[in-house]
Amino acid sequence: MRLFQALAGLMLLCCSALPTRANPPPDKILDQRHRFDIHVQPLSGALRQLSAQTGVRILFPYEEVSAIRSRRIDGWMTTGQALQKLLAGTHLRMTQTSAGVIALAAPPRATARQSPLSFQLSQAASPPPPVADPTPIIVTGTRLVTRTVTDSMNPIDILSARDMEANGRQSVRDLLGALIPAINVSNSGAGASFAIKTLSLRGLAGDHLLVLVNGKRRHNSATLFINGTTQNGQSPPDLDLIPSNMIDRIEVLRDGASAHYGSDAIAGVVNILLKSNSRGGASVMGGGAGDGGGEQGRFQVDKGFAIGPGTIHLAVDGVLQGRTIRGGPITSSLYFPGDPREATADRMRNKPGQPQVSGVNLAYHAVMPLGASELYSHGTWSRRRADAYLTYRPPNSILSIPDIYPEGYIPHLFIQDRDSQFTGGLRGDGPAGFHYDLSTSYARNQGRYSEQSLNVSLGPTSPTRFFLGAVTATEWTSNVDVQRDVPLGLAAPLLLAISAEYRENGYRIVAGDPSSYADGGYRSPAGAPFAGAARTPGAQGVTGFTPDSAGQYRRHNWSAYLNLEQKVADGFEIALAARHEDYSDFGATNTWKISTRIEAAPGIALRGTVSTGFRAPTLQQRHYASSSTIGVLFPGETTTRLAPVRALRVNDPVAVAWGAQPLKPERSTNLSAGLVLAPLPRISLAIDAYQIRIRDRVLLSGTLSALPDATRASGYNALGELLLAAGLDPVQSGFYFSNAASTRTRGVDMVATWRADMGALGQALLTLSGNINRTIFTRLDVPPVLAGIGIDLIDRARQGDITKGTPRSKVIANLNWTRGDATLNLRATRYGSMTQVAARTVTVDGVTYYPDDRITPKLIFDVEYSHRLAAGVRLAAGADNLFNIYPTKLSAVNQGTSGFALYNSYAPYGISGGYYYGKLSLAF
Repeated sequence: MRLFQALAGLMLLCCSALPTRANPPPDKILDQRHRFDIHVQPLSGALRQLSAQTGVRILFPYEEVSAIRSRRIDGWMTTGQALQKLLAGTHLRMTQTSAGVIALAAPPRATARQSPLSFQLSQAASPPPPVADPTPIIVTGTRLVTRTVTDSMNPIDILSARDMEANGRQSVRDLLGALIPAINVSNSGAGASFAIKTLSLRGLAGDHLLVLVNGKRRHNSATLFINGTTQNGQSPPDLDLIPSNMIDRIEVLRDGASAHYGSDAIAGVVNILLKSNSRGGASVMGGGAGDGGGEQGRFQVDKGFAIGPGTIHLAVDGVLQGRTIRGGPITSSLYFPGDPREATADRMRNKPGQPQVSGVNLAYHAVMPLGASELYSHGTWSRRRADAYLTYRPPNSILSIPDIYPEGYIPHLFIQDRDSQFTGGLRGDGPAGFHYDLSTSYARNQGRYSEQSLNVSLGPTSPTRFFLGAVTATEWTSNVDVQRDVPLGLAAPLLLAISAEYRENGYRIVAGDPSSYADGGYRSPAGAPFAGAARTPGAQGVTGFTPDSAGQYRRHNWSAYLNLEQKVADGFEIALAARHEDYSDFGATNTWKISTRIEAAPGIALRGTVSTGFRAPTLQQRHYASSSTIGVLFPGETTTRLAPVRALRVNDPVAVAWGAQPLKPERSTNLSAGLVLAPLPRISLAIDAYQIRIRDRVLLSGTLSALPDATRASGYNALGELLLAAGLDPVQSGFYFSNAASTRTRGVDMVATWRADMGALGQALLTLSGNINRTIFTRLDVPPVLAGIGIDLIDRARQGDITKGTPRSKVIANLNWTRGDATLNLRATRYGSMTQVAARTVTVDGVTYYPDDRITPKLIFDVEYSHRLAAGVRLAAGADNLFNIYPTKLSAVNQGTSGFALYNSYAPYGISGGYYYGKLSLAF
């Protein structure tokens, strides 16, 4: 805490000590400050935009200027400073010809043969034509302020607001999954994680992807994603809590960047850049699933306002989402033998599918000039409520009390999310040519869980509504960043960037109501079904957090960072980055990155990086503990059955008896090499190959079950004997985190674009992109106590989640065609095969095998047609998953008899089928 106070004091001292740069007394026109937003484009277009944004008339030699590519101009500065930045590196010179008019001229030798008609006049009264191909400057993975996507040393995808609008998917998470082939969405979860969906970049985990908002770290979710599939054991940032209508663009860096940003950036970085302009818009969208359910209504509005010399942009995003039910019939008996209701019972009682969700997200982004600096702030505030049904408990189950629920019941889970993050800072130009950025950010995420179900151990007196408890995660991050250009006499100045960061994380678990976890000891009376049998304690579905699970935990870390970027000669650039990080609970670590780009010929460039990375286990992974009643396939059985399973801390006595060790950080080594081709002005192609090795990967174990076994002298199986020897209950199931594995991921990304001008037929943008990747295990350790009894810690199913649980390949072809007021967006996505791998063999009709379930490759089409009805008014209709494609159905063994598991939940496109919608949009 003292270090944080010292750092905060240093920030305040810097704020007060940095002088306001005293500009020499230039002409008043050039000295006026404006908020500029000029994209990379031909310099002629950039000059027109500058004129429109300042009211200054600019005369320039068109033939000279049109061949020059401008740089990005963004932020508060004087007109003279903006012009100097635009003209840097050119031979053009600026003079004032009269009040309000600036003339640009080339040396006489360059202009002697030009006619007067080659000079163009631009003024604010005549708005400049729209830029057909604006190329935004990237800000992710670099500190250089002139770098574009094609100039980047690392592969980067950019999604504009226009890309995100032409979509039925309006959540940020789903947009990324739909538009970027290297990203897949996990749509499966159970228990408290039903409403939390995660992203996988390049086949890695969701918490290997760092999320930034305006370059500042986004906080993680308090809820641990558990009892799911490929993203088990993670608590990544929840992207659905950022309003998509607040986003100006998203940059996705597909390369390791721990040396730049610290923990979590092993697979890459998603940087969400918020709007800061004065424009506004509103939209209302409604639709539903083709096979019923899934109704969605979404309302969005955003607007920018001037506040004195500054601006503030506000956004509201509200959503109502209905559930879908995609289960099958229950094939087992529901009632006790002889009950006449069995013959006429409704067997469609389970309700698996998309949960019901309602929520509202608010966001703002404010900028205020302050001399040579500017104050800035941005933030989000969200409230969301989700409810989902778990697996049906029939009346004849030991998990039911017919006196309370004569027809059985479905545990009904309610999740309330409360989320906020606020960032503030000061940035600008300091002495000696340094640019500084001082910032601090505070975030809080809370998940509160309640359930309508039953505690069967309390018998007929059990309540039916339970508060299960709450989890809260907080994060406070402060940064000091300084950078400047250092001339070394090479092709361009050296960029030198230095930064320091301090971060505090907190995590709290609040216990639930006593009835949500209590063991009431109820036994059915003699003569009744299950007479004398022990009942499962706690609420069914998700058991409440116990007092032993509750607690409050904290940690802090500090880091220092150095970045150097140098253009050595025309066509040759190199960048170096290094970072030192020190955690209060894990110690120190060092990471580095080396990148280079070589332009072998005009339009042909090679790029490559070598880097190391790390990810510290989250407080959630270290301290989360819970219990749920989930489907478990026990040894010797052919179908799963509901049983209580605990998520164990690594220091839990049960986990220790089964070989658990304290967690340590993951470490990675990333290699990538790419080729960028731009043979023609409207065509580009980028191909990047990569390899990512992760050592000591933090993974959940398979489910370890200590069970009775009458064939052994102790009366329990080998896992039960380990617990018995430790003086623990020898009949229980659970899993825990470990560093018992290392993996290697190899793959290739490809992105090709073609902009076609078809004359009277309009304009078209065709994009073809794809990803192929494969992950294998290079190390699988087994604790000696488990190895001695022949049990794997990371079992076959957990291994399959990593190696086969995401698509082997994903290819997206997208056509965006515009003609007049009409726009058509057509996208085809091919998902490669995925496999749900079984943990144990089953024996059916005398044949023993692993009941793996493979999802065959699927081709999914999305389409949207929109038409401009009037200025600022657009009507659209479309479909996501146009042809209503479902994933492959599970085999009979994996479907079981409950009807809850029908379709393979590993599919990233979900199990709800097609979604069809209409949308009305306004721009103002």
